[in-house]
Order: sequence, then structure tokens, then C-alpha cells
Amino acid sequence: MGGRGGDPQTGPLLEKLPEPSCSSSEPEEHPVKRTGTVWTASAHIITAVVGSGVLSLAWSVAQLGWVGGAAAIVFFAGVTVVQSSLLAECYVSRGHPERGGLIRNKSYMNAVRFYLGERRQMLSGFFLSISLFGSGVVYTLTTATSMRAIHEANRYGREGQQQGAPFSTATAGGSDVYYMLLFGLAQAVLSQIPDFHNMAWLSVFAAVMSFFYSFVGFGLGAAKVIENGVIKGGIGGIPLASPMQKVWRVAQSLGDIAFAYPYTLVLLEIEDTLRSPPAESITMKAASRASIAITTFFYLGCGCFGYAAFGDGTPGNLLTGFGEPYWLIDLANLCVVLHLLGGYQLDGWAARRRFDGAGARPRHQSAGAAIDPTSPPAIQSYRCVCYSILCWKNQEHTSARAVMVASRATAAGRIPIRDSRRSRE
Repeated sequence: MGGRGGDPQTGPLLEKLPEPSCSSSEPEEHPVKRTGTVWTASAHIITAVVGSGVLSLAWSVAQLGWVGGAAAIVFFAGVTVVQSSLLAECYVSRGHPERGGLIRNKSYMNAVRFYLGERRQMLSGFFLSISLFGSGVVYTLTTATSMRAIHEANRYGREGQQQGAPFSTATAGGSDVYYMLLFGLAQAVLSQIPDFHNMAWLSVFAAVMSFFYSFVGFGLGAAKVIENGVIKGGIGGIPLASPMQKVWRVAQSLGDIAFAYPYTLVLLEIEDTLRSPPAESITMKAASRASIAITTFFYLGCGCFGYAAFGDGTPGNLLTGFGEPYWLIDLANLCVVLHLLGGYQLDGWAARRRFDGAGARPRHQSAGAAIDPTSPPAIQSYRCVCYSILCWKNQEHTSARAVMVASRATAAGRIPIRDSRRSRE
């Protein structure tokens, strides 16, 4: 029964089959030890999803009404769970006809390239870069608004009641650039975190901050309802003068709610931090379900209690509807700022990966290996210069990330800050 020559160890039936290997869709300079769990993944997801936008959901519910507002929040939560479950299965790809074995798609763009090809990756990457840059600008603007709100709340607390000054966050505009500079400096420091695997502590901290200001909005809304003794609002939402205005407000509200959930761009980065067994996709799906359930609870609480408290007068930012207690509102706005420190880094990791990727170290580890000795001297010189530039970029990631943060802060400084929802009321 053995193989040829009577040696049973060489028989084809007894040969050990090769085990499938798992490689990355992009080269790793150093092996990464993946230690993430469902808890760290949940912290990452909550940090990425629950932003200061939770405080604007009361305005969205007010436009849609009791039935439409609550139904929209639950509907988009379900869509996000299905979407995240499907994308989680794209992390490990099996049976590639050319590469064989298992391939780790460590980012959204890696998955696009693997499944759809390089041409679609280039198209997707173009829009992705614009989206990531814009989100960084929005984070900077929101932080400046929250810091200005702290300043204005303190000023009103000291002077408002005596001098009759109205509470408003529309003044002190000259200090906005100062706040943006402070935020930019903090982000320039935090952007030096070497990789996503070392960011768990920041996500946990940011998630705790988001819980706090969400609880504040939730609690103040519930207290206001109890104080009023009546639940305000209606089935159809805020009545408007014309049907077109109503359609526009409804579309705006649905967009706000839909935009408050997805975390597609960082899902695979989060999954790449998870240890196995169990399979990364199983852990990621469990973390997604738990995180979306928690997020939906806060969204429903802040949105519905805010609408019940203010009715047709629901503000764009729930915290601006409460004048007292000043210290609690200040603390909630401070938590918004601290949460945005972590959220900016988490959301910007995909941008940093793309930015750093332009200067990633070539697979050849030496100039000699990168240059073909049979090439003409001019070609050898050209390749040597290109290799040197790439290596220089790889060593200058610290400065490059700081430049990326500075460009976002500069763009944010050119945009006037105002509460667009209030201006349309």
C-alpha cells in the first residue's frame, strides 16, 4: 500500500497536505499581534458612530413626527447591521485563483481592489479621499462650535441674568480660529499613534465621553417633559407653510439619520485588530450588533425625549435648548470635544493609511535589490532616485500627518460657523 521503494512515508495517500496560509493584501513591515476583542471592537464602533450628531436627532424627529422619526431610526439601524455583517465577511477572502490560500483585506480600499479591480478602486478612492477630507473639516468645525458654546454658556451664566443678555452661540466668532488651532495641535500629536492596534485606549475614552453627553441630552429632555407635564409634538411633525418645504425638511431629516449610522470606511480596519479564534467575522458581527443596539437606544432617547420636550420649537442642537444647569451643559460640551478628539483619529485612520501609502516602503529592502543591474545606466539612476524619494517619504510620515491635520484645520477656518438648522427655521 505504501509508495514507491517501500517507503510508506513517501506514499501519496500519506503525504501531509499543505495548510492554507493567510496573507495580507498589502505587505507588512513588521508582524502584528492582533489582540482585539468584542469589547475593543465595540468601543471603536461606538466612537465612530455616536458623534455629536446624536444631539441633532431631536430636530430630525421633529420634522418626521412621532411615527416617522422613530421608524426611521430603527430602520437605518437594521440596514447598518445587515451592511456591516456583509462587509465583515469580506475581511478574509478564500480560494483566490492566482494567490491561493487566504487573503486579509485590511481596509475598505483593499476589499474594493480585491473584489472589483484596480480601476474601480481608483474611482472609489477619489470619492473616498474627498469624503475623508470633508469629515475632518466637519470634526474641526463641530469642535470649535462646542468650545464656543462653553464660552458663551459661562458668559451668560455670569452676565446674562443681570444684564438681560440673550443666550446665543452665534457670538464670539473671533475666537473660532483659536479653538480650531487648539484642536489641530491636539490632533497633530494624536496622529502620531503608530497604527490602529494602539488606538483601543483612545476609542474607549471617546466612547465613555459620548455616553456621558448622550445621557445628559437624554436626561435633560426627560426632565423637561416631566416639568412641562405634557408630551409635545404630533404624528406628522412640524407643520410648514408649503408641501415643498415639508418635503425638503423630511429629506434632510432622513439624510441626517442615515448619515448617523454607517462606519463602513473603518469596519475592516477594526476587524483587522481582532484576535482569532473565533473567526474575526464572528467577533465583528457580535460587536456590530451590540454597538448598534446601544447606539439606537441613545438615538431614540435623545431624539424622542428632545421632541417631546420642545415640540415644534426643537433646536438643531439639543443642548442649546436648555439654559440651566450651566455647569452640566458646559461639561456635556466638553465631553463632545473630548469625544471628537478620538472620533477624528478613528475616522481619519483610513485617510492616513492612504496618505502614508503614497510613501510606503517598497517591497525591495535595499537599493541594490530595487535596481536591475542589466538596465542601462540612465534607468538605474532614475530608479535609484525614485527609491530614495519613497524611502524619504516613509521616514517623514510624522510631518506628513501633521500637514494633513493642518490642511483640514485651514479649510475649516475658511468656513463660517453657524447653525444651519436654526437659520432655516
